[in-house]
Amino acid sequence: MDKLIYTAMSGAKYLLARQDTAAQNLAHVSTNGYRAQVDAMRSSPLPGDGASTRVLATDVTIGTNFAPGPVQRTGNPLDVAVSGRGWIAVQALDGSEAYTRFGALEVSVDGALQTKTGLAVLSDGGGPINVPTDASVSIAEDGTVSGMSTTGKPTASTLGRIKLANPEDTELVRGADGLFRTRDGEPAAADAAVRLQPQALEGSNVNAVEAMVTMITVARQFEMQMKMITAADENARQADKLLAQTG
Repeated sequence: MDKLIYTAMSGAKYLLARQDTAAQNLAHVSTNGYRAQVDAMRSSPLPGDGASTRVLATDVTIGTNFAPGPVQRTGNPLDVAVSGRGWIAVQALDGSEAYTRFGALEVSVDGALQTKTGLAVLSDGGGPINVPTDASVSIAEDGTVSGMSTTGKPTASTLGRIKLANPEDTELVRGADGLFRTRDGEPAAADAAVRLQPQALEGSNVNAVEAMVTMITVARQFEMQMKMITAADENARQADKLLAQTG
């Protein structure tokens, strides 16, 4: 069978993967704190006897666009947006320490500070931050969580400090749950220089128009690969006829 079919097939395969990435980004265009996925492919000559006349598409690398998203003020005292670089440390469902830019927080029925997706927010000491039932919560720029009693004599107290980390982008990998972790799985060190913007939320950094254009472009490229496969198949059929006539 002509090597052209394998060339077109490899291109079509990785175009499907790129289409999946674009669709994933478009689905999260309104997800607070979401970081767009990016992928990359490289061409690889197909080895064989003589000159390499065919090139395959190989190695889709899934990466992340770490550019900040737009910040919108909400007025909610439990909403925070990370200013510039940095991450909020949370406890993932598997118990590991993970990192997110999703700053829509709430207090659980058990009194724990958590994200609205149910993940416990970790303190700089590594444990959860507990909020008394009669406390009005406020969060400072450095991540300090304070509570003001709403019953009896108003008294303010420090409940803890949110762990804010700032590992290098190259040290972070995105998990299947959408959270980021360090490559070696070890907790990142807290960084006192990371700052929060209280009563605000960071939006997704996905460009909806760009994602839609990418999906249309990839669809057309996939169609071209399919036409190449059809053309290669037709060439093979015609060649078989010629060989049959000369035989």
